[in-house]
Amino acid sequence: MKLLGIGSRINHPEFGKGVVTNVSSKHYWVTFIDSGLETIDIDAQIEIIEAMEDDVDTVSFFDVESSLKEILKKWSDVSEIVPIADKYKGGKLILEPGDTSLKAYELPIDTFFHKITMVRDRLRVMEQRINASDLDEQGKIDLQQYITRIYGSLTSFNVLFKSKNQQFVGQKTS
Repeated sequence: MKLLGIGSRINHPEFGKGVVTNVSSKHYWVTFIDSGLETIDIDAQIEIIEAMEDDVDTVSFFDVESSLKEILKKWSDVSEIVPIADKYKGGKLILEPGDTSLKAYELPIDTFFHKITMVRDRLRVMEQRINASDLDEQGKIDLQQYITRIYGSLTSFNVLFKSKNQQFVGQKTS
């Protein structure tokens, strides 16, 4: 049996998709998308998505971790966990119709926030796909400007984000 090398991508029946970050004679250390770092036996039942050669590698753990983050961003549609602002945890969004004979619509704010975060993440993926596309430069610029305007339209929801660096950023005015 040939050992997998560092950087191999696998799918484990219990832990899901991950990347091999270290190898010993009996175990693989694998960082999984959902469960983080796990140690699994060399002979564990896994699906090999992409095998890397088992070479001696002198790459630092930081380099492996950085590469892993990029691989997971590129090859999965898993969103990062984005925390909601503490003051809104467990809250609800209430939409009151102008007509008082109609019932208000209530939605857990966490559900609404999750959907807003998914919109943001899908816009980011769209930006990456545009940048990697075969479009001419002017076409890319035009589409980027539309996306920037969309971000600007969504800045009203920034109050929901716990961390400022995860908020929507629109076009800067000079």
